Amino acid sequence: MAERKRPLVIVTRKLPDVIETRMMELFETRLNHDDVALDRDQMVAAVKEADVLVPTVTDRIDAGLIAECGPQLKLMASFGTGVDHIDLVAAKARGLTVTNTPGVLTEDTADMTMALILSVARRLAEGERLVRAAQWTGWSPTGMLGARLGGKRLGIIGMGRIGQAVARRARAFGLSVHYHNRHRVHPEVEAELDATYWPSLDQMLSRMDIVSVNCPRTPATFHLLSSRRLKLLRRHALIVNTSRGEVIDETALAQMLKQGELAGAGLDVFEREPNVNPKLLKLPNVVLLPHMGSATLEGRIDMGQKVIVNIRSFIDGHVPPDQVLETEF
Repeated sequence: MAERKRPLVIVTRKLPDVIETRMMELFETRLNHDDVALDRDQMVAAVKEADVLVPTVTDRIDAGLIAECGPQLKLMASFGTGVDHIDLVAAKARGLTVTNTPGVLTEDTADMTMALILSVARRLAEGERLVRAAQWTGWSPTGMLGARLGGKRLGIIGMGRIGQAVARRARAFGLSVHYHNRHRVHPEVEAELDATYWPSLDQMLSRMDIVSVNCPRTPATFHLLSSRRLKLLRRHALIVNTSRGEVIDETALAQMLKQGELAGAGLDVFEREPNVNPKLLKLPNVVLLPHMGSATLEGRIDMGQKVIVNIRSFIDGHVPPDQVLETEF
């Protein structure tokens, strides 16, 4: 570390006040009060000076930026669960420790997943737009008909913490739970969730009424739901994504939705955030949200507390509890 009484911690985005206040108490902290994402030059300046960088998922920490890191920078304590925005191989080669904030957003993201499933199936966003546009003429027996959840099959892609939390909620709505995962979950978990495992994603997709994407973004999951796989879904199927936009071929999805080859979609994430495919914006059968699946005050505070614990543990010479291990990339 540089010769300071306290390490210089540079935070790239605005965090909850309680977290920023605690960081100011513990460290020499530089905050981003404007909450405007740092540009490339500002990021380079930050990594040249900081002892600890606290980036978020909106910051691109690639090999080029890591090469600019000053010798004093030893820890990147990322504010977020996903680490696909960081070149972990380059970080390891540079001797950087990377931490994240897993586990604290599970329930919030699962709640949003179920909200999207309900919104798409029951056409909530369409109905809300109808009322706001003063185009609703009153109740009718066949007006705004949606789909009942009970008795439908839900296929979960990625049965980690969030996937399992979604499954628990889905059962309460009478959905039949199916899943595809890189590894089959423990038999006790499978029994608790009454979940059916499909080793073949293709076979699962062709039989589901609703598909929920809950897997992380990795090189292996980029366009996991390709045009070919999307075409395996039945015409009445719904798809919801609260994971990462890159998991779905967005162009192919938009085309299928437009042509009626899929009944609807609920998307909280997009392939080129914050840009949204213009074709999706024009479709009435799509619910679009601004990456807010984990956006609760409680969740953000929990994330910040994890960042602080990771930094303090590292400074004290201990292995941070949320260090990203080599096996994760």
